[in-house]
Amino acid sequence: MVQLEIAHSLQSPVARVVGGVIAAGLLFILAQEVRKIPPKLFALMATAFIDMVGLLMIIPIIPFYAHELAANGLQLGPVHLGIGMIQAILVTAFTIAQLLSAPMWGRFSDKHGRRPALLIALGASALAYLVFGFATSLVFLFLSRVLQGAGGGTVGVIQAYVADSVAPEERARSLGWLSAATNLGVALGPVLGAFSISVGKHDLMPGDGTLMIGRAAPGIVAATLCVVNMWFVSRYLRESREAHEAPPNAPRRKTSGEAVWRVITHSGEPSSRLIWIYAIAMGSFQGVTAMLPLFLAARYQVDEGNIGYFFMYVGAISVFTRVLLLGRAVDRFGEAKLSRWGVFLLALGIVGMPLSMNFATLAIAVALIPLGTAFTFPCVTALLSRVIDQRERGLYMGLQQTYGGVARIIVPLWAGFAFDKLGVGIPFYTSAAAVVLTIFLGLGRDQYVKPRMATA
Repeated sequence: MVQLEIAHSLQSPVARVVGGVIAAGLLFILAQEVRKIPPKLFALMATAFIDMVGLLMIIPIIPFYAHELAANGLQLGPVHLGIGMIQAILVTAFTIAQLLSAPMWGRFSDKHGRRPALLIALGASALAYLVFGFATSLVFLFLSRVLQGAGGGTVGVIQAYVADSVAPEERARSLGWLSAATNLGVALGPVLGAFSISVGKHDLMPGDGTLMIGRAAPGIVAATLCVVNMWFVSRYLRESREAHEAPPNAPRRKTSGEAVWRVITHSGEPSSRLIWIYAIAMGSFQGVTAMLPLFLAARYQVDEGNIGYFFMYVGAISVFTRVLLLGRAVDRFGEAKLSRWGVFLLALGIVGMPLSMNFATLAIAVALIPLGTAFTFPCVTALLSRVIDQRERGLYMGLQQTYGGVARIIVPLWAGFAFDKLGVGIPFYTSAAAVVLTIFLGLGRDQYVKPRMATA
């Protein structure tokens, strides 16, 4: 059977050799390409990388801390919350805080600068990690997640920094490099988290004294990384936002709430259309990613022993595409056309997964997904930076993250329901249909790359 063939293939020595070759090739390519990165962008990539390492140190161990603090759940009046619901609340608290803070951080950075916003957010994150490490109750654990979410709402600020610092024709390429750096942080963060747990169990005091950090170790290490990051930002990152005096007849700058509402009420505006494309594609991608392990287990008997090969495969293609192909593709096709190709490839990969009949077609379908996201998200973000007033760049970059974050909550919930109740392929078919529809939202965006071509 096809299912047994795929599961058996992933357990073979050949699969391990191929995985090793992919990993070695990835490291080699990154070592070659890193020399081409502009110094000012490299500093920002290092900042995003260290920030992501700290965040991913904490995320995998939150359920274990919650279980330790409330092994039998939590009783709130007549309502009993099990450990699963407690974990869901902790995850949601982070997401909601991040969604609410993103436009405010963007607005703050537009007014006071990108660098101060990053420094304050990193300080908040350091405090949150310390609260997490020394939490003795669910209340403090919840508080740490809210603070972490608020400090993590600066993705839009970082994207605005890129838009400020590089020429318009280089933005998509630069955002791709930034995404590659954060993906590396995602891969290394859990490893450092596991190491810090091990360190916390050992006596760190030489001689007869005793010093054991215990389960506070990951929080302390993550907070230390934030402090190092703050020093790095203050030392190497220079303010990118130029001060611009508004002309006397310039329209009043929007508040965060007004900007959020305008995306809904003025969906035909270029900025609103780009934000909707980003949100729908991001939500669909997250929904598929959430269901991928369950789908592979149900359809192909892939288990926890070999699911890692799929995520390594996806991650390697994602980094390769962003580092090697994205810049060249942007130069040839332009951001608008390439983003439409990205949307098409993403939809094709999503719908191809439930339709795959053998190992080869499954591998092709899975590969199309990171190709599609690599071409879609950096290009859409680069286009957004062109169509908005530079005085509101941070606000709208944060706004994009807010709508994308809402989609990352709603679509996975729908995908889980559809997987359980309607069939294992339904989440993929519906996500692919939603992504395809965004192509119509993207029509007419080519005009925003004409100024670049005229001055190239």
